[in-house]
Amino acid sequence: MTSFDRDGVAAEYAAVPVRELSPKPEKLTHVEAAAIPLPALSAMQGLFDHGRLDKNERVMIHGGAGGVGAYAVQLARLHGAHTIATASASRVASARALGADEVIDHTATDFTAIESVDVVFDTAGGERLERSVEVLGKGGRLVSVVDDPPATAEEHGIEATWFLVEPNTEQLAELSRLADSGVMRVLVGRTYPLADARRAFAYLMGQGGSGKVVLSVVEG
Repeated sequence: MTSFDRDGVAAEYAAVPVRELSPKPEKLTHVEAAAIPLPALSAMQGLFDHGRLDKNERVMIHGGAGGVGAYAVQLARLHGAHTIATASASRVASARALGADEVIDHTATDFTAIESVDVVFDTAGGERLERSVEVLGKGGRLVSVVDDPPATAEEHGIEATWFLVEPNTEQLAELSRLADSGVMRVLVGRTYPLADARRAFAYLMGQGGSGKVVLSVVEG
């Protein structure tokens, strides 16, 4: 994953600073390995660098079966936190299978009715992000990768952050270790050949299913 101060590319070759590289996980295919850096680093940095999630704390993850949320659920659970995921009805089972202690179908249940949490990690935006202040007590942390948290967060004594993921070779190495050891599942939703990149992006913009969409550069 390259830093966001340079253009991204869907191409066979790209010049990348060596400081942003980490060895590929040994037990994964190239397609599986490609599904880790952006979403898993986003999850790791959101939970721990910005959310400062601690063991035994309660965390709510919005979009718990999505590209970033699926990794966040697993990492929070591995860290020893009580993990609550919100998801649409069709994804409730997926979020539960990833290890969430509780899963809330946000289309049918008011997620703010639960006991308060210490951290909210938002990967969905919209109403769920806006209402997240209602499940956080004073001193809680609200982190989003989608949009700026509501201005009312500060009024309630909540630390609110929106961030862009950054390359981090040490964190990538840890994620590789977790994937190689089998304790972290890597989710690939769809794979498209590089020549069909436009179709892949159209699928993403249409709010495609669970798992990361991967462009395969080499066929066969």
